Amino acid sequence: MTKDSYFCKHFLTNSIMFQVGKTIVSAEVLEREFVCNLSACKGQCCIDGDAGAPVEPNEVDIMNQVYDKVKPFLRPEGQQAIETQGTSIIGEDGEFETPLIHGGECAYVIYEDKMALCGIEKAYNEGLIDWKKPISCHLYPIRIKEFTSFAAVNYDKWDICSDACTLGKELQVPVYKFLKDPLIRKYGQDWYQELELVAKEYFEQKNTN
Repeated sequence: MTKDSYFCKHFLTNSIMFQVGKTIVSAEVLEREFVCNLSACKGQCCIDGDAGAPVEPNEVDIMNQVYDKVKPFLRPEGQQAIETQGTSIIGEDGEFETPLIHGGECAYVIYEDKMALCGIEKAYNEGLIDWKKPISCHLYPIRIKEFTSFAAVNYDKWDICSDACTLGKELQVPVYKFLKDPLIRKYGQDWYQELELVAKEYFEQKNTN
């Protein structure tokens, strides 16, 4: 049994999933409700954890290219971490990720009003670069795992995002709607429209049962 076929079998036996294009999407992406609540969490997801944010192979060169314009927004310790380790590094799992400051927060973290923000996104918002930030950061709480013939699109539950879950429930905004822009950025408009149809049919069927 190949790694891909094992994963698909495991995925099928543990949760509802849907095929959208060349992706396998967990029903949690449709059902869970989520809206980032930065005023409550203070951007803790950029600080906690034992590894940097995932960086896709095609993003490595981009991070090198934009660094000079991002650098002025970064803290001295962030600059030092990047210039020592690189704009991205290879993590323990053999995949690219952002470097950390002494094993702590992401090297690209900046602080405004005691809130952790992204220095790359700051440069983007200032109109200095046309790349927002790594897609993994833009997509959170969705995490994507690439396999040979498909990609798994999953909801990642993290306790520090409990305030985002509460706000999402209050506003009745599911994960896939909250992340519409980054999902379109990743997979395109046609893929997202297909996901919307899948969600519509799924909830119609669920409500009739």
